[in-house]
Amino acid sequence: MFIDTHAHVYLSEFDADRETVLTNSLHAGVERILLPNIDAATIPLLRKCTEANPTVYKGMMGLHPGSVKEDYASQLEKIKEELYANSYIAVGEIGIDLYWDKTYFKEQLIAFGKQIEWALDLDLPIVIHARDSFQEIAEVLEGYRDTKLKGIFHCFSGDSEQMKKALSFDNFLLGIGGVLTFKNGGLDKIIHEAPLDRLVLETDSPYLAPAPNRGKRNEPAYIKIVAEKLASILELPLDLIEKTTTQNALQMFNLVSDE
Repeated sequence: MFIDTHAHVYLSEFDADRETVLTNSLHAGVERILLPNIDAATIPLLRKCTEANPTVYKGMMGLHPGSVKEDYASQLEKIKEELYANSYIAVGEIGIDLYWDKTYFKEQLIAFGKQIEWALDLDLPIVIHARDSFQEIAEVLEGYRDTKLKGIFHCFSGDSEQMKKALSFDNFLLGIGGVLTFKNGGLDKIIHEAPLDRLVLETDSPYLAPAPNRGKRNEPAYIKIVAEKLASILELPLDLIEKTTTQNALQMFNLVSDE
């Protein structure tokens, strides 16, 4: 089976056909879909998905850096309460986003640090959102090298040096998605530098659909397109890509295989 390690299928973009999207995923061999949270408002939406189909959907809990605003402290309070009261597979998605707005950079740093501490306390991986902020993220992670901190660099799309830096954090994997298929994405030129046992597959649905669907709504079934592209670039059998990335995800998120 494939695992989509990052999808937001609880969002309104899927309200009209969520069951069809799930059927498409299963037909494509995507049997687990991991759901990162965004903010306090999305908690009930995420829970509705995981409670409706707990075998396929597995939830993470965190405050997305794009949602860190003036009310970040109260948001964090609600996120922490939910995280500690229920069973989640990771703290995510968390991190720093300096692409749209740098106004709340200080608050993003505080929120990132607090959520890392929760992950360490609960022995959970973190799922990192790093947009125009790789250096800042790496500086934070340097302070945790001697800890058990582990996780995923979600939607990795950096250059060769950033890939080396990311892989220097021993307990971290790279989340590879639709960017791998983009003509000028650049990831296809350097992905061979990463060992296969350090990669997991993701879609970030409904965003970042792989070519030839770029610009359209993404969905977990498209994991297979990313896997096929990765197999082609690395000149490896598709079943090896499937088996290894799935095993990496099962291990990182402490999930049990159905096999």
